[in-house]
Amino acid sequence: MKLTGAEAVRYLAKPDPARSGLLIFGADGMHVADKRIEAVAALVGPKGEAEMRFSRLAAGDIRKRPGALLDALAEKGFFPGPRVVLVEDATDTHTEAMAQALSQWRPGDAVLVVTAGGLTGKSTLKTAFERAPQAVAIGLYDDPPSREEIDALLQKSGLTRIDPSAMGELTLLSRELEPGDFRQTVEKLGLYKLNDATPLTPSEIHALAPNAGEADEMDLAVVVADEQPARIGPLIRRLEAQGTLAVGLVIPVQRYFRALHAIATDPAGTSIAAKRTYGFGNRQNGMAAQASRWSVPKLEAALSTLIETDLTLRSTSKAPAMAMLERALLRVALLNRGTR
Repeated sequence: MKLTGAEAVRYLAKPDPARSGLLIFGADGMHVADKRIEAVAALVGPKGEAEMRFSRLAAGDIRKRPGALLDALAEKGFFPGPRVVLVEDATDTHTEAMAQALSQWRPGDAVLVVTAGGLTGKSTLKTAFERAPQAVAIGLYDDPPSREEIDALLQKSGLTRIDPSAMGELTLLSRELEPGDFRQTVEKLGLYKLNDATPLTPSEIHALAPNAGEADEMDLAVVVADEQPARIGPLIRRLEAQGTLAVGLVIPVQRYFRALHAIATDPAGTSIAAKRTYGFGNRQNGMAAQASRWSVPKLEAALSTLIETDLTLRSTSKAPAMAMLERALLRVALLNRGTR
């Protein structure tokens, strides 16, 4: 069985010990390792290794002696409770041994947890786990963590009181840091706020977070198009601190919304508009998804607001430029609310 999205997140947090196996694969080794640690801990509990209910098999040993995997899964432990046999860095060369182990698995055997690198759609190892009736395959990709994943990590770290603007900062941070670095940052924040009943603030995040790299104008455009008003203010302040002027922010946002308008009015030209604006792959697919959520009239209204704001920023107006830009982007981000 193949799991993706929120289903995959929930399963990794609480795997079913009655299933025969779990394959976790992805190009980011740290992300795979983090999720493997989470899944194994949920299966065997904190005393699993001490009670000898957790064992490892080297992938090379399985190739040399395929029967070793069957023996390890069927072995009976001294202590009651679920058992796990872990095989790391598996490849398609291990498919035959894995498929045999999954087919001969019986209730009471150890759960087979396998990790692998980035597997292709034609991977025989991935296919074996997807087709096995009692096994699960989960692929981890480069997409940033979902809100559900972030909330679960915050809850686990004891961070239950969070200022709304701090939540926006955490979301931005999750997109900039590697998964392992983001997890460690949240854990550090949890320790910092231990026995502190006040909400977590953006300044506390900035003080403890590693240097995640500078934000750029494209981040702002994506946040507005994704209709996430709570994230606009913190991101504008970060860009302002980097020395970016308001007029230098409104132009790329305009360009981004022009591309969305081109995609919405000419779906056949999606790849051209997206490539010119935001590259390839997942980013391009993200633009197409955004365009599908916005109607053409709403995109035109957004462009009208952005153009008017651009002209005002270039005029002799004495109004605070960043405040004016923030209000305009908030209006744009809220334009599409209640229309679906």
